[in-house]
Amino acid sequence: MNWVLIGTLFCVALVACCMGFKRFVWFMSIGYGLAVAAIALACLVAGAGIAGNALTPGLVAGLLVCLAYGLRLGVFLWRREMGNAAYRKVLATKVGKEPPVFVKALAWLFMGALYVCETAGLHLRLANGTPDDAVLWVGVVVMAVGAVIEAVADQQKSAQKAAHPDMVATEGLFRLVRCPNYLGEMLFWMGVLLAGVTSLTGVGQWAMALVGFVCIVFIMLDGARRMAKGHEARYGKDLRYREYADRTKLIIPFVW
Repeated sequence: MNWVLIGTLFCVALVACCMGFKRFVWFMSIGYGLAVAAIALACLVAGAGIAGNALTPGLVAGLLVCLAYGLRLGVFLWRREMGNAAYRKVLATKVGKEPPVFVKALAWLFMGALYVCETAGLHLRLANGTPDDAVLWVGVVVMAVGAVIEAVADQQKSAQKAAHPDMVATEGLFRLVRCPNYLGEMLFWMGVLLAGVTSLTGVGQWAMALVGFVCIVFIMLDGARRMAKGHEARYGKDLRYREYADRTKLIIPFVW
């Protein structure tokens, strides 16, 4: 383990998501996207200063996809919340009262560590100096596909909700599953894990990468479940929604 690099990335993640002290949910939303982007950028900078060929073409590609993913997500979430008063009102209702500072501090530290674990497939490959291979490139492609799916789904949902605020999004990627943005995010992090599997060594590195991946998958699945529950409460008696929900899987095509 390169604890200097890991500690540096942890500090970078903390700085990037510290806005959560103003609004707690930002630790997990806007700060999440910015922290992922900041970690990728820090890896590119650190890699440029490491002797040897640590920054291989495949790793650079993966880090650039990660940087673009985090920036796009952070900016999208910021614009959605700042530019949509109705969304801010709904979000405030869901989140409730802001927790005390010590709770925010604990969440801040936890989120910083989680974001470092999630990106482990890339920064551990950098630390290990592993050369490019086919598995890395497969991971980069999966990352890119997931990032594009999530970005397109976010835009389609925004457009459809603007046109029909009384109904969930049902067109475009939402014909495939009810949560294509969550599906895209899961694919993105699966790609990050794949990008690192041929580089990981030792129990510690495998534990870090797997903990990050399992946590984000659990968060996505639980988020989809809670979203479906909320939609049932709000739209369950709407025949349009009932027909859509009954024929469309929640997050994983043909499965769930």
